[in-house]
Amino acid sequence: MPYEPPTHSVERSLRAITGAKIVAGVDEVGRGAWAGPVTVCAAVTGLRRPPEGLTDSKLISPKRREVLAETLESWVTAHALGHASHEEIDELGMTAALRLAAVRALEALPVRPDAVILDGKHNYLGAPWQVRTVIKGDRSCVAVAAASVIAKVRRDKMMAELGIEHADFGFADNAGYPSPVHKAALEERGPTPYHRLTWAYLDALPQWRHLKKARSWADGNVPEIEGQLGFDF
Repeated sequence: MPYEPPTHSVERSLRAITGAKIVAGVDEVGRGAWAGPVTVCAAVTGLRRPPEGLTDSKLISPKRREVLAETLESWVTAHALGHASHEEIDELGMTAALRLAAVRALEALPVRPDAVILDGKHNYLGAPWQVRTVIKGDRSCVAVAAASVIAKVRRDKMMAELGIEHADFGFADNAGYPSPVHKAALEERGPTPYHRLTWAYLDALPQWRHLKKARSWADGNVPEIEGQLGFDF
């Protein structure tokens, strides 16, 4: 399907309204996976014309995505990645884990951004960052689209490497997300050391349900865990 290329309109608006000089686009990948980390990329692009074909990473074929990511990593003004591990996701909940990964990415940039464009409708980043949330920002905003592609390619490679010792799970193809191969391997072998163990998919695995960890956070308040997918799909 044809799609409109991303623009700098949100960044221009932020610059005009807030006086921000450095604006970072932020996007995540791995929120709905059953295994592996959640990965966040922060990208600063300025107002230059983006490479041809840039859009939401999910709309780009894997082969094209890898080529585009390589181009983007040298095209962007700056970029950095942050990860929150599967253990941190289990310990903190997804919202807090996303914030942890995003802060790690933003703080790893060579210059602190004055403002952040965050993909989606939920501001999981919060103070002290000045945030503008944009639904489908990975399709409409250049910096967010660039972050989307870089994050997706980097995490996919990480998951392929993690999956070398667990070939039956197909991590090189599904990146830890649910798939028929992943489901079958879980039923037969149980979770790998990289699976999130507070998640609902374990409820449908009677022989492995004893491995599920309780969601008991120190302050007694259970944070929202977003993007969980059940075992049926």
